[in-house]
Amino acid sequence: MLREVIATRYVAPLREGGSLPGLVEADDLALYVVKFSGAAQGRKTLVAEVICGELGRRLGLRVPRSVVVRIDPLLGLSEPDPEVQQLLKSSGGRNAGTAYLSGALGFDPLGWEMAPADAGRVVWFDALVGNVDRSWRNPNLLVRHGEPWLIDHGATLVWHHNWPTARAALDRPYDATDHVLAPFGPDVRAAAAELAPLVTGELLAEVVAEVPEEWLAGEPGFDGPGPLRDAYVETLLRRAATIHGRIALAPAGPGGGRAGR
Repeated sequence: MLREVIATRYVAPLREGGSLPGLVEADDLALYVVKFSGAAQGRKTLVAEVICGELGRRLGLRVPRSVVVRIDPLLGLSEPDPEVQQLLKSSGGRNAGTAYLSGALGFDPLGWEMAPADAGRVVWFDALVGNVDRSWRNPNLLVRHGEPWLIDHGATLVWHHNWPTARAALDRPYDATDHVLAPFGPDVRAAAAELAPLVTGELLAEVVAEVPEEWLAGEPGFDGPGPLRDAYVETLLRRAATIHGRIALAPAGPGGGRAGR
């Protein structure tokens, strides 16, 4: 199971995120970026963060480690911002956290280079999890010590917002024409050959087991969290086998991509 920490101090809101994530200090004296269960986007954002974060790390991608952050609603009483107060009050219990990358810089596709093999791994992974939010306008990539890190996976697993359509989503193309790494010539076929065999039912079951049960309870059409976990495993397993053949790629970026690529 994911390591669980207790929030001791709310440090600052991170307002560039639509769900108003926050920087929180925990009882281990470390800082975490927290997605709150009481945010308008709901608990499925937390589920996506855990599944995609842990799956990416197990596939060898650089993703900050995940933790469960326990929030006491009283933590919000000292906050001057009414919006933050309400968010913390409504987020008592378990929330999704990722390790804070101190000193990291935002990824600028005009200022950083990435090899086609590395870009291909990221694009293939994003296609696997249905990430609709890693464009040049919002890269969700940080650079630390010269290495790129993948962050913010709340806008993934889009089919879990409407499970009856999940099977149809298996055959849907993944539009990567606006992907922040499109200008770097991502080698998605090489990435698929390397990574798809690693995405086994056992690995996915291990990853999905990290999601706290209360985030999965009450899903319409499922008789409890167990069958819902199985649905995540089945969907991702089937996508891994064939998604590389449905990735639409073209150079994209500010001004239409890089000259000569």
